[in-house]
Amino acid sequence: MNLKKYLIPITLLLLSITYPTHSSEDYEFTFVRLKYHGSYRYRSLWHIDYPAAERNLLIQLRKHTDIKVSPIEKVIEVGDQNLFDYPFAYIAELSRLNLSKKEAENLREYLLRGGFIMMDDFHGTEQWKRFYKQYKKIFPNRQPIDIPLTHPLFNCFFKIDKLMQIPAPAAYLSGRMYEKDGRHVKCKGVYDDKGRLMMMINFNTDIGDAWQNANETYYPHELSNMAFKMGINTIVYALTH
Repeated sequence: MNLKKYLIPITLLLLSITYPTHSSEDYEFTFVRLKYHGSYRYRSLWHIDYPAAERNLLIQLRKHTDIKVSPIEKVIEVGDQNLFDYPFAYIAELSRLNLSKKEAENLREYLLRGGFIMMDDFHGTEQWKRFYKQYKKIFPNRQPIDIPLTHPLFNCFFKIDKLMQIPAPAAYLSGRMYEKDGRHVKCKGVYDDKGRLMMMINFNTDIGDAWQNANETYYPHELSNMAFKMGINTIVYALTH
C-alpha cells in the first residue's frame, strides 16, 4: 500500500466537514464499530463516544495516508456474518460485553480467517475479570500477552516508542490519568497460529475518548495526537498484515 509520508504533529481539523458522496465500492477502508448486548446488570455501552470518535479518526486517516477511506463508519453486530467483509473492527467498553455462544464463535472465525479487532476503554481489576470471562468464550485456549514496542504495529506508520495512558475527560479534569485501580496502561495482543496479531486489547486507557474530544480546548492535544497515531497504526497494520 502506497502511504504518504506522515506529518508530525497531527494538525486537528475543524468539525465542520463536508463529506464526499461516493458509493461504498469507491473506498478501500470502512471503519467498523461492533455492537454487542449487555446483561441485566451491565447494560451495553457499545455506542460510547460514537460516532464522533471514529469520524475524527477517519479525518486524520484520510489526511495522513493514501488509503481511500469511507468518511462514514459502519455498525455491525458481533454475531453478524457481514463482519467478514471488513478487515478491521473496533469495540469499546469491554466490561459490558456479554457474548452468546454463537456470537463468540462468529468473532473467533472472523479473527482466525484474517480479521482484526481493536479493543478499548475498560479499566481496573474487576472490569478485566468481566472482560476475560467473555474473552474465554472466543479463545478458551489462547492467552493475551503484552505486545512489545518492537512489534510492527508500533512502527508500521508512526514510530511509537512508549505507551501513553490516555484518560477520559472526566478523569483528566479530576487530576487523574487512570480509572478504578487501573494505574498502569497495557496493550495486549492475541496471535494466530502463524504469529499474526489478530486482536489488540487496550486496557487501562481510553483511546476512543481522545478521538472524540480532539477538538475540545480543555483536552490536551498531545493525548489526542497519540490516540490518533495508535488508531492509524492499528488500521495500517490490519490492512497490510
